[in-house]
Amino acid sequence: MRLLISFAALFLSVLLLQLSSGGVGPLDALSGLKLEFSKKEIGLLGSAHFLGFFIGCWWAPRLMGSVGHSRAFAAFTAAGAIGLMSHMLIIDPYAWALMRVASGICVAGCYTVIEAWLQAKVTNQTRGRTMGVYRVVDMTGSMAAQLIIGVLEPASYVSYNLLAIVCCAALLPLTLTTVRQPETPASPRLRPRLAYDRSPLAAAGVLAAALSSASFRMVGPVYGQEVGLSIDQIAYFMASFVLGGALAQYPVGWLADKFDRRWVLIWLSIAAIASSTITIFASGLGTTGVMLTAGLFGLTTFPIYSVAASHAHDFASDAERVELSAALMFYFALGAIAAPYFASYLIDAFGPKALFIMIAGGHVLLVAFGLTRMRVRPSPADRTRYTYAPRTSFTIGRLMRRSRANSQD
Repeated sequence: MRLLISFAALFLSVLLLQLSSGGVGPLDALSGLKLEFSKKEIGLLGSAHFLGFFIGCWWAPRLMGSVGHSRAFAAFTAAGAIGLMSHMLIIDPYAWALMRVASGICVAGCYTVIEAWLQAKVTNQTRGRTMGVYRVVDMTGSMAAQLIIGVLEPASYVSYNLLAIVCCAALLPLTLTTVRQPETPASPRLRPRLAYDRSPLAAAGVLAAALSSASFRMVGPVYGQEVGLSIDQIAYFMASFVLGGALAQYPVGWLADKFDRRWVLIWLSIAAIASSTITIFASGLGTTGVMLTAGLFGLTTFPIYSVAASHAHDFASDAERVELSAALMFYFALGAIAAPYFASYLIDAFGPKALFIMIAGGHVLLVAFGLTRMRVRPSPADRTRYTYAPRTSFTIGRLMRRSRANSQD
């Protein structure tokens, strides 16, 4: 308990950071619709966010090494606040895309600092409890960020200013904490080939997770408006996705530890295809039907990244785990950069149902590839424990390394 209290400042910063960075995505989509941006331009904003996220993941460890944790956190937070407050000063989708790059850099950089701080302070005895609280705080913030857009007016200076204030407020707990700043860890090498060499199926699974999550979270508000949801209903629609993903973690983790993870991944993809199909036909069933299908979609797609990551770690040595986590994050970032723009292009050309047709098509390919890979080699007998893998920074592997202790099944 004393340890968790000492980390209260870090967890409060995470919560505030999620509220600001998680809220800007759906708010940008709704604001873009109000300002008559094209759907492709709205998709570009989502892609720009993940481009900034990738840059932040790569740059953050290096900046921390130069100026330290607190100053790096302040710099990244300032970049995010500037990006938020600039929105209503320049009404142009391409200028907004540059602002979203700044927001992506902010969230990746701040998470890198927080996770490096946690990694330096936890012990093997407290790691599990600390990570558990960290996940709950992160999920809670993500869900609250979706709900907050229900009370924010799209294309309003006040709305973006409120999010910028919350982003700046994330500075206070961390910069005022009395916890001693740790030594800066060496940044992990980025070896994308490592993930594919250890498990081509895991790399494909991470790409499918990015296709599902990034396209839904960045373009989902466009889909919601196209099927007739009001702004507050879109907020609940987006939050239902996050809630479904949170509820899935424990049962999916139990299945992933008990059965062959390739089958778990394949059946999750089959369920994702089914949930995408149900969502397509549920748009005419009223608000309740749309909300339930969003929760089902989150339930079936959100855990795919963690299952794929656990499968990849089954084939890795302990010395490779940090770099493997970074490599998997690299694949996720690539998929997340491409998915929102491609999804918005399809919605513009073929209507809102094209979003879930695209996602279902991606999972059909993952099922086919998974069945093919099962013929190539058996699943290892000695497997790591299933661990929920946050998609937050390239350094998350350091924090989770001890959680992946080998266990015989």
